[in-house]
Amino acid sequence: MELTNRYDFVLFFDVKDGNPNGDPDAGNLPRIDAETGNGLVTDVCLKRKVRNYVGLAKGEQPPYEIYVKEKAVLNSQHARAYQALGVDLSKDEGKRLGGDRTEDAKKWMCNNFFDIRTFGAVMSTKVNCGQVRGPIQMTFARSVDQIVSSEHSITRMAVATEAEAEKQGGDNRTMGRKFTIPYGLYKTCGFVSAPLARQTGFSAEDLELFWEALQNMFEHDRSAARGLMSAQRLVIFEHGSLMGNKPAHEVFDRLKVERASDQALPPRDFSDYRITLDGKELSQFKTVVSVT
Repeated sequence: MELTNRYDFVLFFDVKDGNPNGDPDAGNLPRIDAETGNGLVTDVCLKRKVRNYVGLAKGEQPPYEIYVKEKAVLNSQHARAYQALGVDLSKDEGKRLGGDRTEDAKKWMCNNFFDIRTFGAVMSTKVNCGQVRGPIQMTFARSVDQIVSSEHSITRMAVATEAEAEKQGGDNRTMGRKFTIPYGLYKTCGFVSAPLARQTGFSAEDLELFWEALQNMFEHDRSAARGLMSAQRLVIFEHGSLMGNKPAHEVFDRLKVERASDQALPPRDFSDYRITLDGKELSQFKTVVSVT
């Protein structure tokens, strides 16, 4: 079924004693807004977790294959499209392999890969399958309050080589560093465009799978670095038309986050916060709100 309505959404998630999204250019420290001290998680990080969940849930089978994944060779994926269309790329004389069948190849890629028809993709590489604007986009997640990064010394009771063992006289210890934040509640906003969904073939069934992924993606992304990460609240604003009824910022302003009490101690649990929609506290994970 085609999407006939625009959607906007807000996802709240939290992390305890973990690093939700380390910055490799800063020694893997938790990402932070240098001016405000609020924590950040990139949209790319969140999309990665959605991709991983869908790949696990659907077994990487069409129409739910994942295009951007670990160790993927993208041109090889593009070539599959032309092979399915019966196009011999060795005879293509265009500037990029693909020629006049690019639109057909793009459609094939959208039909087979969930993340292409969801988030879009730039596939204008050597084997050209064009470019796709995805119907779903997400913002960086930003923590509600400032975060404090803690550095921990860790010890591994082993070494990698015989030379290291000999140097240590058999002690065989390797020292390292680990960065965590004690607690952070993060908020990300997202947008679903029905007109763009029609262009990529993104369906109502795909949208339900996306909501499912947002709810469960952290459950299959556990690691020693990330601590306890949990999706806490998902608020979906369903507009009454294809193009939408109100600007997204007006819709998001209906949500408020505040401390649940006046205690001076910093927050350490989701229960330390109160999230309200139009003045009423949200008590269930998923809430769908009509926008008229």
